[in-house]
Amino acid sequence: MHKFLRAVGFSQYTEKKQVQKLIRDIIIHADERSYTTVGKKTLVAEFDRNFAEDIGIAVCGEFDEDDTYSFDYYLPYLRSDLVSTAEDISIERHAAKESYAGICDDPKVGVSLIFYLQNMISYLKLQGEGKIPAKGTSLNLSALSCQGTIMMPIQKTEWQKKKIAKDAVQRNRLIQAARGGDEEAMESLTLEDMDTYTSISRKIQKADIFSLVDTYFMPYGVECDQYSVLGEITDMKLVTNGLTGEKVHILTLCCNDLNLKVAINSIDLLGEPAVGRRFKGSVWLQGQVNFPEES
Repeated sequence: MHKFLRAVGFSQYTEKKQVQKLIRDIIIHADERSYTTVGKKTLVAEFDRNFAEDIGIAVCGEFDEDDTYSFDYYLPYLRSDLVSTAEDISIERHAAKESYAGICDDPKVGVSLIFYLQNMISYLKLQGEGKIPAKGTSLNLSALSCQGTIMMPIQKTEWQKKKIAKDAVQRNRLIQAARGGDEEAMESLTLEDMDTYTSISRKIQKADIFSLVDTYFMPYGVECDQYSVLGEITDMKLVTNGLTGEKVHILTLCCNDLNLKVAINSIDLLGEPAVGRRFKGSVWLQGQVNFPEES
């Protein structure tokens, strides 16, 4: 069973027989079907079915020469129409199956963003046409979570909010300059990090860490596309899985100036979400790459 199946409202699907029946229903009653050829004889097919607004399950596999469909794998998803970044993106195939991971270096976050590619068929079509790598792409990030906690925000004045935004812009400029080989920018960033470390080391003796750290985005566990996040909730909605009746929270988060959407089953969320509060949890990161050729 897929660990994150419960995140889209299937917490009771714990047996293989249940999941196999669900997969058959998705293939027969798919809301969207996508196809493309890989090589001369392989026809890759993906069947998507939405069980609530923006959430659903995708079933991926291949048709053989006799038009027989062979199921390969399935994955729960959360679609997002929110552009998270427009930085350069690299995409590579997973070793074990016909699925893909993307990687994006966004200076706002401080770590390489590795995500599971949602629109695999679009990528394979462009690759077959020789249009990969593509320029001018953007990325819509979303994530699924199986465990999360709602936390109160850090109280900030309007002056503090403006200063934080101004400092973030300045830091991003320094990071871009440092990536281009500017030694002064590298030195400024090093000194800034040392000052931050010294300040936090002093304050943490008397204050809780979450009253000092507003948001974070960092790798979690041994799988490269899973992260631990703490972000401010900027928007939210509650949807109901049409098949199971389970409630799913879809939260729009701002983590280190990076915007993404997170889906979590209401039974896995501790606390009452609200705009302005913070979400803390571990997530499986997914992404839809917007190719200019598709526009």
